[in-house]
Amino acid sequence: DEPGSRLFIADSTHHRVVVTDLAGNAIAVAGTGQPGLQDGPFAVAQFDDPQGIAVRGDTAYVADRKNHVIRALDLKHKTVTTIAGTGKQADDPNDRRLPQAVPARSIGLNSPWDVMLAGDQLFIAMAGHHQIWVHDLKKDEVSPYAGSGRENIGDGPLGFSMFAQPSGLATDGKSIFVADSETSSLRQVPLGGKGEVNTLVG
Repeated sequence: DEPGSRLFIADSTHHRVVVTDLAGNAIAVAGTGQPGLQDGPFAVAQFDDPQGIAVRGDTAYVADRKNHVIRALDLKHKTVTTIAGTGKQADDPNDRRLPQAVPARSIGLNSPWDVMLAGDQLFIAMAGHHQIWVHDLKKDEVSPYAGSGRENIGDGPLGFSMFAQPSGLATDGKSIFVADSETSSLRQVPLGGKGEVNTLVG
């Protein structure tokens, strides 16, 4: 977090999020160190294998992988809140082919591995569904954004493209760049809801 001169560390196997300044001095630790799904103050909150983190201002969004949820850390009040997912892994194939956006806490997620902010949209590398999802933070709704759900490598229109366990996200403001782990490739996904997925590397 360059504007805030902070470093956010997903201390995955210790089931916590560590915040330091850029000199390495501790600022905060969220999570007890024991795996679980518990909201509340940093000192009592629990995570289970947290992975990717996105930060804006005094909010950090965390892909809590084994809990199959997205968490929000309020850095001012030092609290953790679950903002997407039910806490149960989605195993219904229909969950990956939603006809429309649904309330973010109403549906199970499937191994969210990374998160990335673009305006008021939080994009999610949904590794277990082999898709990229999006959480509209204003409407508090989630929906698939790219990927059919088939585990493969396939370019083309957003809804027909194919990924295999996407696990890392970055953006230049025009595209999302996806580390597609099981295909050992780097994919390019357009922002804005139109266009096609392309393979850049691999």
